[in-house]
Amino acid sequence: MLLKQSKTISENFNPEILVALARGGWVPARIMSDLLDNPAVASVRTEFYNGQNQNKSLVSLTQSVSANVTGKSVLLIDEVSDTGQSLKLAKEHIRSQGAAEIKTATLFYKPWSTLKPDFYEKKTELWVVFPWELKETVKCLIKDHSNNAKEIKNATSKLVKAGAPEELVHRFIKETFEAEY
Repeated sequence: MLLKQSKTISENFNPEILVALARGGWVPARIMSDLLDNPAVASVRTEFYNGQNQNKSLVSLTQSVSANVTGKSVLLIDEVSDTGQSLKLAKEHIRSQGAAEIKTATLFYKPWSTLKPDFYEKKTELWVVFPWELKETVKCLIKDHSNNAKEIKNATSKLVKAGAPEELVHRFIKETFEAEY
């Protein structure tokens, strides 16, 4: 995916700096750095918070861009544009820091996202789990279904069916239960 995307990007945009949207964009940005032969990689971080008595999550900037982007062309990278709120906020922040041009790149784009990335590889409505977030995903599934062993088994079985290594999923289940209970 990233090989194909790097070719498309290099044919259409020449970023001076890559900015990873933490945490999901770190791995794709690192790989893209190699593929575009551009070692200039920085980071910016946003997080969703649920406020009291609020029906939806609010995104906030929790780490400013970690490099000077003034006057530079920037490629902002994340793994998925789901709601689009994180990408949108990070892009606005980078613009406020003086970037000359900003393009966005994700591996997946969801049709309801408020920000359509300039570069993306696949449009999907499915839940996407990346190898670098498997443990976190298993922990969340256990937390969400902590009172129902059958639901945990069903959810983790879906992960395995989708291609997650079964041995690794079971290891993370065991580690989570040992740590939490």
